[in-house]
Amino acid sequence: MSQKAIKLIFICSLLLIGCKSKKKVATSSNKKHPKTERIQKRSEIETSKEVVNKTKIKPTHKNASYAEIVTIYIDNYNRIAKEEMVQYGIPASITLAQGILESGAGRGTLSKKSNNHFGIKCHKGWAGERVYHDDDELQECFRKYKDPKYSFRDHSLFLTQRSRYEKLFKYKKDDYKSWAKGLRKAGYATDPKYPQKLINIVEKYELYTYDKEVLGKKNKRKKEKYLKIKTYSVVKGDSLYSISQKFDVSVDALKRYNGLDSNDINVGQELYIHSVKN
Repeated sequence: MSQKAIKLIFICSLLLIGCKSKKKVATSSNKKHPKTERIQKRSEIETSKEVVNKTKIKPTHKNASYAEIVTIYIDNYNRIAKEEMVQYGIPASITLAQGILESGAGRGTLSKKSNNHFGIKCHKGWAGERVYHDDDELQECFRKYKDPKYSFRDHSLFLTQRSRYEKLFKYKKDDYKSWAKGLRKAGYATDPKYPQKLINIVEKYELYTYDKEVLGKKNKRKKEKYLKIKTYSVVKGDSLYSISQKFDVSVDALKRYNGLDSNDINVGQELYIHSVKN
């Protein structure tokens, strides 16, 4: 065998050994792949954290009276009802009263098993979870929610997105009596006593205070305006005429604002310069 042939065989053998070593390296790197498993586990944990903002519910004790149960229900959900009032204009008092009545203050089967506090049925277009419950008919379809707050939001959407409830939003936000009667008239409930039941709940548990809290900013501005009504303290030498000239208001108006029957005034007497009512 010639030297050239021997060299050629030697070079070929070196190349074959190099290829085999590379393949071994490649296969060993492929074996190290538990990274995808770690990523999957992490994503499962993140999914489980979906309930971080779940509504915190204060439980009731076994021997609680109905009044205590209702009070705890109000404590649990008044904040949500007020938020819905701000966003959708439905009185918080009405939302809470309906929730108490429809769900038995959170003790009803629907509210316990499906977080449905307002007895809203599936209706057309509902793509969420559902449960079946005997109502007007056997095994009717009702909506199921992951959290009670979604039930309150659906209640707001239910009223705002249906034309038959449009007239309700013409009532004042703190006129719970008109809202209660309007709901029955619009067909929300068939019970003829439904409005009075709502009104009784609102008044017994003073739910109208939550309406006032939401409308508080407006009431505060009115109060401040009332407090800023200008007054004048009478000094020696003053007369109603001189005071009227000083503040550009008629004598008759001054007498009317201050309930005076005559033009007599005394030193140190406080007089309203503007109408107290206005």
